[in-house]
This record gives sequence, C-alpha cells and structure tokens, in this order.
Amino acid sequence: MPHIPLSGRVALVTGAGTRVGAAIARSLAAAGADLVVHYATSAAGADAVVDEARALGRRATALQADLHDREALAGLARAALDWSSGRLDLLVHNAANFDRVPPAELSAEAWDRAMALNATAPYLLTLELAPALRACRGSVVAIACVSAERPWKNYLPYSVSKAALAHLVRGLAVALAPDVRVNGVAPGTVLPPLSSSDEATLARLRERIPLRRIGEAGDVARAVVFLAENDFITGQVLAVDGGASVA
Repeated sequence: MPHIPLSGRVALVTGAGTRVGAAIARSLAAAGADLVVHYATSAAGADAVVDEARALGRRATALQADLHDREALAGLARAALDWSSGRLDLLVHNAANFDRVPPAELSAEAWDRAMALNATAPYLLTLELAPALRACRGSVVAIACVSAERPWKNYLPYSVSKAALAHLVRGLAVALAPDVRVNGVAPGTVLPPLSSSDEATLARLRERIPLRRIGEAGDVARAVVFLAENDFITGQVLAVDGGASVA
C-alpha cells in the first residue's frame, strides 16, 4: 500500500526539544507515532514534547546525547532500541548547528562543528539503526536546507554541511533500498533567528518568497509526515520554501 499509517509506529527525532524538531515530534505523535525525543541541552522542551505525546495516548521518552560524540551517538541508538524493544520505524535527523560565520571569520573549527553535527552524525546514526529500520521496512527523513543548492554568504560551513546531508540522502536511499526509504526536507526561511526578527528584515525576506510569507515549523513537520507515510518515495529532497528556490 502506498500509505503507511503511523499509528503504533516508533519514531526517533533528533533535536526535538525545541523549534522545528519539537514541531516534527508533535506532528508525528498527532499522526499516531510513539516517540523517542532526543535532545542535547533542551531538557525542559523535550520533557514538554513527551508530556504532550503522552496526553495523546502515545508512548514517549526523552533521551539526551551529544551527537558530536560518537560514543554518545551509539549510546543513543542503544537506549532508543532498549526503550522500544528493538523497534524503529522512522528516524528523523533534525539536530543541527546554525552558526553564523562571516567570510572573515571562516575557520577549521567552524567547518568541523558544522560537518560533525549536520552531516557525520546523521550518517553514523543511520548506520547504527539500519538493522532495526530494515526489520520494520522503515524510513529516514533528514532536515536539509535550501542553502545546500545556493550557499549563504555568512553560513558557508553550514551550507556545505547541508549539501553533504542532501547528497547523503540520495546515497543512502540507494544503499538501503529496498528495505529502508531515505528522503529529505529542505526548508527555506522558517522561524528566522531572533536577531533577524525586526519587521523591516522580515518584510525583505517575505518579498523574496513567491508565496509572500515566512515559513512555520508546522510546514516542515507536515512534509516529514508526508514522506514517512508514502512508501513509493525515496532519494528525494523536498524544498519547503514558499517557492524561493525557483524565484
């Protein structure tokens, strides 16, 4: 069947204690999934997402891990499978850094931080959980970015790491087929950082978007649910950007 109901399925969402990750986790719970809510530092936010999922009748737990640390990453995979009795139907790679690095401040450290969390961690965590995903004929959804296609001047390490993630989606889709589907969502301007939220800046951003609005976390979350539920889509990166990437 082309539609996979999420009721009774188990989903792990990284970076799900805040912002877009929390919205994705909430949408998956609303669609029927049980949740493993990963967080690095946002413990209170992760606990709130767990409470909301449980209020819907879902099973849910919050697990902390620093995904820069390979041992901690492997520990997260083990803890998630221990909690779910070995089942995993959906892995959502959302955790990321979004460091602003102007050209004059480019450094090896900025590169390493971006690549470690935004590209290496999704690769390694997918490999750790691939056997469980295969057993459930599950799927992976990675949150990429439209900057993977056109790098942003002040976010070069971030943009390059997201380009690596988008390529990883396509490569893993082939490597893990036919048992595991792998897709991505590439948001455009969604939830701008507070430093960019003055009305003049927001007005300029809206003018660049054909649909004339800033994206919301729910726009990304709905795309994740769509890709999780359709079993004839793999290797695709869906832009959720109001049309900005084609303008």
